[in-house]
Amino acid sequence: MISFPAGARIVVAAKPVDFRRGGESLAALAKEVLKEDPFAGVIVIFRSRRADRVKTIAWDQTGLVMVWKSLAGAAFRWPPIVDGCMRLSAAQGAALFEGLEWRRVYLQNLAAAPVSIR
Repeated sequence: MISFPAGARIVVAAKPVDFRRGGESLAALAKEVLKEDPFAGVIVIFRSRRADRVKTIAWDQTGLVMVWKSLAGAAFRWPPIVDGCMRLSAAQGAALFEGLEWRRVYLQNLAAAPVSIR
């Protein structure tokens, strides 16, 4: 199980990419097409044409990390193919990476900090 840090900026490329691309090529694609910079802390998830594989890239301050995952006998859940990208929460990103129905993961309403403590 891959988990993403709370508050992580996660972007999913909605359009499939050529999975022969490596990490640097995907980072360039993210900057040029999606207007997102993985070297600035954004985690970018790319999908294959068959929707059974994903590649995730992120910068960890020491180098570019690329994680590749293939679901055995299943496919990831994706919205219709369109240009552009979608933003996900850390919980949604983890659910997507596990092959779960990530669209059913909702953010809880955040409570305001108390003005005073009794």
